[in-house]
Amino acid sequence: MVRFLHTADWQLGMTRHFLDGESQPRFTAARIDAIRSIGALAVRRGCGFVVVAGDVFETNQVDRQVVVRALDAMAGYPDVTFYLLPGNHDPLNAGSVFTSPTFTEHRPSNVVVLSGSEPVAVRPGLELIGAPWTSKRPLEDLVSSAIAPLTADGTLRVVVGHGALDVLSPDDANPALVSLAAVEAAVGIGAVHYVALGDRHSTTSVGASGAVWYSGAPEPTDFREVDPGNVLVVEVADDGSVTVESCRVGSWTFLTHQANLAGEVDIDQLDSFLDQVPDKARTIVRLSLVGQLSVSEKARLDQVLGHHADLFASLQGLERRIDLVVLPDTADLDSIELSGYAAEAVTELQTQAQGSGSAALAAQDALALLFRLSAVSS
Repeated sequence: MVRFLHTADWQLGMTRHFLDGESQPRFTAARIDAIRSIGALAVRRGCGFVVVAGDVFETNQVDRQVVVRALDAMAGYPDVTFYLLPGNHDPLNAGSVFTSPTFTEHRPSNVVVLSGSEPVAVRPGLELIGAPWTSKRPLEDLVSSAIAPLTADGTLRVVVGHGALDVLSPDDANPALVSLAAVEAAVGIGAVHYVALGDRHSTTSVGASGAVWYSGAPEPTDFREVDPGNVLVVEVADDGSVTVESCRVGSWTFLTHQANLAGEVDIDQLDSFLDQVPDKARTIVRLSLVGQLSVSEKARLDQVLGHHADLFASLQGLERRIDLVVLPDTADLDSIELSGYAAEAVTELQTQAQGSGSAALAAQDALALLFRLSAVSS
C-alpha cells in the first residue's frame, strides 16, 4: 500500500488586479504558507511524498524571492519528497524556472522535478510517470503518450499530468486535450493505478474508475471555482484499489453575494451580512447590487460599503451597479437648502441622473456624495 498527497496549481507568485495595498502581499504569502500546510499534512497522515501536478509557479519569470521561499518551505519537511511537474504556466522550455540558477542552486534534496515521462522509482514496486509540458501549446496529448508504453506487470504506478480532459473541454480542436478513455483504459488493465491531474482549480473526480482526479488549487484564485482550497490524500492498495480523501488547506475565500435593495431595511441587511463574514482580511467579495434607491439611501449605501471595503481583502462591485437604479429624490435634495449656482448644478445633476450609462452613474454618485457631505456639515 502507498499513501501520498496529490496537489496542483500552486501558481506561486500569482497577482490579482483587484488586490492592492497590503492585501496582495498577504495573498502571495498565503500561497507559500499553503506549502507548509501541505508538508505538515503529509507528515501527519504518514504520506511519504507529494505530487504537484503542474503550474507550481505562476510564470517562468517569477520573482527570485518567490522561488527561494517556496524551496525553503519544502525543505522544512525533509522526510517528505515533493515531485514537481512543469505545467502550462511554467513549462520546461529554454527559460524554465526549474532550470534557472535560483532554482537549481537552492533546490533541497527532497524536491524532484518530473522532467520527462520515464518512470521514476519512488521505491521498489512503485513508480511515478510524469507528463511535463515543454511549451505553452503542446501538439499532442502528453498524458496518453506517457502511458502508452505501460503494461500491467505488478508495478504500482501514479501518473502525474496537467491539462484539460477531453470530456470537460468545449475545445474539440485542442490537440493537447487529455483523453479520458485512454487513461481509464490504462487503469482498467492495471498498467496505471492513479492519475493525478492539475489545471482545473476545483477538486473533481472524473470518469467511472475513481482513479482520475483533479486535486484543485490549494488556495482559491477566482470566483468561478466550485471547490478549491483542497489537497487529496490518496491511498493505493497492493491490489490497485484506490481511496481518495479531500482535505482542506486553503485559508482564503472568494465570495459572491447578490443584494436586492429597495430601501434602508435592505441596506441594513447587507451591512449585517458583510459584518458576519468571518476572516475578512482573507476574503474577496464580489457584490451584485440590484434594486432602486433614493439619493439619501444611496449615500447610506456608499457609507456602508466604504466601511467594509476597509475590512475585506477586496470588496468588488462598488463601481458596477448596472442593476441598481438611484432615483433623484426632490425632498432629500431640498433639505440641503442650496441656492444660486449650486442649486442649478443640482438640478442639472438630477436630470442627468435619470438617464442611462456612465454619465447617469456619475451624476448619481455626485448627488449621493453631496447628500453625505451636507449631512456631515449639518
